[in-house]
Amino acid sequence: MAQAGKASKPMMTVEQARTAMLSHAAPLDHETVALEDAIGRVLANPVQAMRDQPPFAVSAMDGYAIRSADAPGVLTVTGESAAGAGFDGVCDSSSAIRISTGAAMPAGADTVVVQEDVRREGAVLTVPAARLNQHVRPQAGDFSAGAVLLEANRMLDGVAVSLAAAAGAACLDVVRRPRIAILSSGDELATPGTSPGRWQIFESATFGIAGLARQWGAHSERLAVEKDDVNAIARAAEAGVRHSDLLVVIGGASVGDHDHARPALVKLGLSLAVEKVAVRPGKPTWFSKMPDAMVLGLPGNPASALVCAQLFLKPLIQAMLGQQAEPVIRRARLVKPLSANGPREHYLRARWHLDEEGRLTVQAFEDQDSSLISVFAAANALIRLPPNLPAQGTGALVDMLMLDAQ
Repeated sequence: MAQAGKASKPMMTVEQARTAMLSHAAPLDHETVALEDAIGRVLANPVQAMRDQPPFAVSAMDGYAIRSADAPGVLTVTGESAAGAGFDGVCDSSSAIRISTGAAMPAGADTVVVQEDVRREGAVLTVPAARLNQHVRPQAGDFSAGAVLLEANRMLDGVAVSLAAAAGAACLDVVRRPRIAILSSGDELATPGTSPGRWQIFESATFGIAGLARQWGAHSERLAVEKDDVNAIARAAEAGVRHSDLLVVIGGASVGDHDHARPALVKLGLSLAVEKVAVRPGKPTWFSKMPDAMVLGLPGNPASALVCAQLFLKPLIQAMLGQQAEPVIRRARLVKPLSANGPREHYLRARWHLDEEGRLTVQAFEDQDSSLISVFAAANALIRLPPNLPAQGTGALVDMLMLDAQ
């Protein structure tokens, strides 16, 4: 932490602060999980196909496997090939093999005629003309043995896990989930479900940050909310650092008489890599690195904490997972004008949608008070206004950060 009597460092820009934080974040170690437990995890090593898929040519329809050279004509049904139980013989001239969708093509057959196009009387089959490889899925039509099917650093969804299963994988190497401990303090905070005191509000920020951390691929744990006591906060923070990859401290970083988080953390001998950020909301955001964990300080106002979680916590989690850690900025047209911005980068809670021409448009909410969680819950984007940006009229293009699953 900054030493007493020394001048504070100048505020960093959002980009400078994020770069400083990410310089301390590295991909975590790997672990192996069962295929059914891999959803939402980040793949650590590529997945290669063990064999061709399909491993043999198969029928795409229910019908009869024949030699195309024998059609049109009258053939004799001499066997059957079903999915999982192929025909062991050979489809000779003037013969036909009953075949089901997904069943292996018999040796000698090179095409399939669908059952609706034939006339069968006992074992006698009359077939129309047929093209070579008609209704036949070729061997390795999906992928070939040895092919890389999934690249490392991919977030695994149901489709990716299905592809891994088709490749024959029973388990996958994935990046360990970052362990995030979240600590908030304040005599004014009451735990939801309890009876708050006369001057208290329900604590909510840790629930939001913990939820976002899980959504972004981490394991998160809310620590007990400590009262405004330097020693108690220091004990809780020390325990959090000991059992996590990243400790998130919410609130207590301003300069008021009751802001005890920084004084508490001084007891742990921390040194600030980021002291303040020139961002609105979120100026009190800070960051420090210890030997065994990182510490991220977020503003106490829940909405401010949620904005800064998007800007800093999400990239840190992504970096630990070995993924792209820079936020993706889109350009959108303003539905309503915005006034000129001040000297700090400003993130406005907003809603985006597509207009009649399919263009991205966005509208900021009128009330941007940093304590309003309801406004954040209604938002699906953050409008980014650079420092000292002049007033922007309706239709102007602005930077926009889309929010997850909203």
